[in-house]
Amino acid sequence: MILDYEPGDKVTNPANKDWGIGQVQSIINRKATVNFENVGKKVINTNIIELERLIK
Repeated sequence: MILDYEPGDKVTNPANKDWGIGQVQSIINRKATVNFENVGKKVINTNIIELERLIK
């Protein structure tokens, strides 16, 4: 599966909408570090959770 987002993109976590909008900081080995507005930085395993990219 090819990720449809890259560092700098704005995303949301559909399973945790209350985290707010996040900005992708990095993606290494399918683990994305995302800085969310309401909960800070989270490391997301993109094999398990598919983030939704917001339209630029």
